[in-house]
Order: sequence, then C-alpha cells, then structure tokens
Amino acid sequence: MRVRASTWRRIGLGVAVVGLILALTVSALTIAIMWMPGTSYDGPLPELDEPQQQLSTNLRTHVTALAASIGPRYAGRPESYARAADYLRQQLTFMGYTSRVQTYEHRGQTFENIEVELAGRTAPDEIVVVGAHYDTAGRTPGADDNASGVAGVLELARLMADSRPGRTVRFVLFANEEAPYFHTEAMGSWVYARRARERGEEIVVMLSLEMLGYYSTEPDSQEYPPMLSMFYPDRGDFIAFVSCLPYREAVTDSIGAFREHAQFPSEGLAAPAFVPGVSLSDHWAFWQEDYPAVMVTDTAFYRNPHYHMDTDTPDTLDYTRFALVVDGLQAVVARWADE
Repeated sequence: MRVRASTWRRIGLGVAVVGLILALTVSALTIAIMWMPGTSYDGPLPELDEPQQQLSTNLRTHVTALAASIGPRYAGRPESYARAADYLRQQLTFMGYTSRVQTYEHRGQTFENIEVELAGRTAPDEIVVVGAHYDTAGRTPGADDNASGVAGVLELARLMADSRPGRTVRFVLFANEEAPYFHTEAMGSWVYARRARERGEEIVVMLSLEMLGYYSTEPDSQEYPPMLSMFYPDRGDFIAFVSCLPYREAVTDSIGAFREHAQFPSEGLAAPAFVPGVSLSDHWAFWQEDYPAVMVTDTAFYRNPHYHMDTDTPDTLDYTRFALVVDGLQAVVARWADE
C-alpha cells in the first residue's frame, strides 16, 4: 500500500509538534529547577572584618568542642550525646536565651530537641525555623556532618539575639537525623515538625543547615547527581540552597536574599524529591508535614571526601569561607523574619 505524500507530511508535522512540545516541556522544567534570582558572586573573597573574624573563631570553637572534645554523638554513646546537648544548652544560655527541651522516647531511650525563640513583634504566629541535627553517623567525629550546621545555628542565634523580628524565629537543634533514624518517625526533626502541625503552628519556612564548612577551589572537586554537572560549577567553592519543586519559591527567596548581601558563591536547586541528595536532611521531615523547607549545604558527599568517615575532623574545614556563609545567612534569616 502506497502512502500519499500528504499523509507523510501530516505524520512529519505531528512528530515535529510532539518534539516541540517535549522540548518546551524540558525547557520549562529546566528553568523551574535551576533558575535563581540574582547572580552568584564571582570574584576574590573579601578579607574578614572584625565581627566576621570573631564569627570564624566562634565557629571553630563550636566545631572543635563537638567533634574533638566530645566526639561521636549518637544513641550508642548516650553519655557523649548528653554532653553535646549540655554544651548546646550552655552556649544558648550564655547568649541570653532560655532553652526549651522537647523530649521524646524511642525504644526505651529518651532524646532531646533543643530550641530557643525570638518572639515575633508584628506577626508572632508566623514562625521561621533555623535548625540542624547534632548527632553523628555512628562513631565518626562529625565535624562537617553536622557540627558545622550546629555551629551555624548557634552563631546565627548569637548574631540575632538582640533583634526584634516581625515574625517569630526559632533556633532548633535536632536529635537523630542519621541512620537508623533517617527518614523515620524517630527523626528528631520529624517529631518536632509533627508536633508543630498538631498544634496548628504556621511555619512559613524551615532552613536546614546541613554541612557548611568544606570547600575546595580545585577543578573537578565538585560532583553532582546525573546530568546536573552540565549546568553547575566543577569547583566545590560555593554554598547551595536546595529544596523540592513544590517549595521552589522558598529556595529562590532564600538565595536571593543571600546574593544581595554575601560576597560568596552560591547555587540553587529546586528539583523533584527523587533526585539523589535533594531530600537528605532535616528539611525532608518538614516536607512530610507540608511545611516549606530548604537545605543549605556544602553538598556533602558530592564534595567532601571525609563524609561519614573517621577523617571528618575540625582541621578539614575552611573557617574563613564558613564565616562568610554564616554572615550571609544572617541576611537570609532576617529577610524571612521581617517579611
């Protein structure tokens, strides 16, 4: 049977239309995933001013106390876990806060989430949560994972202690992010988010500080999930803001505030939750309760060769870059707190 030329033309036109639709769909999805406001800082890093130098010193002190003096912090070493919680409460008390401890039990063991709060002045029922987990992956020292995130939370609490935000700001340190609790209801962050939902609290955003201290300017020092390497730098010298597609606006608002203030490279991603790495921290727990949440990270195992190893020690972190990141995050928290 011969097919008329006009039929072939219609088939070709149909294929072209389908191809165009697919191309437009891929382009729209790519823009949704990777477009971020502003531009990443591209230039020499500034010298630390005096407050930033103090910030750098404080960050190193916290990381050293947790990862070297105390060491591994997990359920299998309850005394060290308790010492870490004591250290966090003491530091927050020194800053003038009154800590609240949220306890919960799992398999006969009691765990603690620790929080302090700056009451909102004009919108107290709208809440911004800044959090990090203080446990480690088994017997690892956990300097970057996640003493760095904890140190970031502590120093943001210090920097903002005298502020009067419009919204309520909570600084929270979570138990049990690591295995075997990861992505289970025994995660401290999921316990916290679930109880917040049960109380009907309006959390407008949660910022999860997950590994903030490891950087490299060497070529090919940064890896990515499949395909993403075509669109992002090959040097691990930036801080990343990451969430899933439904909370894309939380990512763009956060990185936009960071880029307005910080002289430090930054990249953003709002991707489907199944993309490897996108859901790997406490922000995931807040997604489960329908709260917008963003992970701020040095990208963990995509960059840091010491991830979940005995070599994740305080001396491997870059405290100058770490301080510039936390200084920039102060502007992000302030933007969320005063919107």
